[in-house]
Amino acid sequence: MKVGLEKVDTHEGVTVDALLDSGATGLFMNKNFVEKNGFRMEKLERPVKVMNVDRTHNKGGDITHEVTCNIYYKGHRERARFDVCNLGRTEVILGMPWLVAHNLEIDWEKREVKLMRCPPWCGKDNEKRKEVKSRERKRLLEEEKVISWAVDEKED
Repeated sequence: MKVGLEKVDTHEGVTVDALLDSGATGLFMNKNFVEKNGFRMEKLERPVKVMNVDRTHNKGGDITHEVTCNIYYKGHRERARFDVCNLGRTEVILGMPWLVAHNLEIDWEKREVKLMRCPPWCGKDNEKRKEVKSRERKRLLEEEKVISWAVDEKED
């Protein structure tokens, strides 16, 4: 799935093929990709051991850094933290925390991914929420007018 990644410090962006991986326990970014594209890495307080699927320790070593960036996908945007590690040829992995948060709809035949149930921190959902709040505010103002008119009528 193609996503846009934006650096939070310079606001420069890059498009990348992200792997959706229900077996991954987090969000990951390839160290070579990070360095090549100039993302700012933040050192973790404590290293995190990386285990392979076969339960062996990853040859790339422990995770010692993370990257914070904005993710963009079809009108959706959010800030996310990626653990930086050796992913081989894969540049970005969106694992279970992201998949669960968005509860994606995937049409495998059409190869389409839809984010229909976004969490509160997703930009698209926030826009919808603003629209709902705006409509609700208008409705309440209309009700207030009706109520004040009814009260004014009774006072006469």
